[in-house]
Amino acid sequence: MKRFFQKIIFYSQLPEMRLFWFFLPFLFALLIIDWIYLPAILALIATAVLVILGAVILVNNLRFARSNLEIKVERNELKSVVFNLTDGIIAYDPDFKILIFNKSAEEIFSLGAAEVMGKIFSPESAKEPKFALVSQAIFPSLAPLVIRRSEAGVYPQVADITIGEPEKNLRVATDRILDPSGRLLGFVKIIHDRTREMQLLKSKTEFIGTASHQLRTPATALNWAVEELAKQNLTADQKQIVETAMGAAANLLKTINDMLDVSKIEEGEFGYQFENVELVTFAEDIIHEMEPIAKKFNIKIYLEKPEEPSIAVSMDRQKISMVLSNLIDNAIKYNVLNGEVVIKVERLKDKPFAEISVRDTGVGVPQEDLKKLFTKFFRSSNAVKFVPDGSGLGLYIAKNIITRHGGEIWAESEINRGSTFHFTIPADSKLIPPKEMVNGEE
Repeated sequence: MKRFFQKIIFYSQLPEMRLFWFFLPFLFALLIIDWIYLPAILALIATAVLVILGAVILVNNLRFARSNLEIKVERNELKSVVFNLTDGIIAYDPDFKILIFNKSAEEIFSLGAAEVMGKIFSPESAKEPKFALVSQAIFPSLAPLVIRRSEAGVYPQVADITIGEPEKNLRVATDRILDPSGRLLGFVKIIHDRTREMQLLKSKTEFIGTASHQLRTPATALNWAVEELAKQNLTADQKQIVETAMGAAANLLKTINDMLDVSKIEEGEFGYQFENVELVTFAEDIIHEMEPIAKKFNIKIYLEKPEEPSIAVSMDRQKISMVLSNLIDNAIKYNVLNGEVVIKVERLKDKPFAEISVRDTGVGVPQEDLKKLFTKFFRSSNAVKFVPDGSGLGLYIAKNIITRHGGEIWAESEINRGSTFHFTIPADSKLIPPKEMVNGEE
């Protein structure tokens, strides 16, 4: 009971209770007048009515005061969360008038909230030096480099933008603010400063590239020396040792070359030369090159041709050769004895793409590993047991090559029943991205 009265006293002191305290003197005045001028029974009835009315007003005011207090507490908590987020938050109304500009946004754009709050931004605002960076975040099309991560017209809109000098790398997610009826109230941007992350990634990539360059020369010499040694007259034991060394040297050189390719990809300097290529003939040439490896593993390899005689696309022949050769090589090595590999070429009927698939009868890939197959250095647990050697870079490189062509790559698999790897290439050259990605961005 004591706690109840403490709450009543607390809420009664809130500003929302002013109406009740304003009404209370009039209530007492009416009571006095009633008892002076009315008969006792009527005065008693009037007093009861006024007391009930006063109680109703008191209860309603207390509820209103409590509700307002809760709203204020929630609003202050939300405000505290927003203003202390590590990501920048900018909110503005449909006229681009800034409503929220939190502490992290102040640090990212080197601007005080007082300088932008209430200001209406437009593309012209970018001409003012101190508002140039924030204007490019609000209007990403003004930024020197924009990589869109979401489909046009679909919210939230996500884009990676590069702005300023010195360079800043930001990931900007934009969403709408709607009222319960769906009316647009404004927009909110969540801005993640990726500058430090990108600098570290660039430094790591540069280190890998430099180290790989330094390692490739002695690895090439070692590989050449072992190959020459294998040509000599050797005993059976010596041949076995040399063959083991030759395999190890070849794997070492391949890993170094893969790391160099990854370094170039992540620096956006892998280099592509697009030309018109007839896919069926192209696939036949790759299969012919892979047949000796297939025979070594006792694997049959087939080409399933499309109904139409020719499918021509614009692509980098050498880079797509890397992709298809890698997929066929994996299909052979992770296959079962007397297994088969089927390469299929077709034009998609409902999309402006051509598709190449590589199907095998091998060990398969666990379902939980399928989504990770194309990430850097990842190897499926099943694959590691079957073939211990491998860098986990081949499929990562393949994905980047296909992405650069404007296509997609994915896999389907069933344990002990085989896998099928698919990739697409645009049949319309307009769908090919205009430039390479930098730093292997996803």
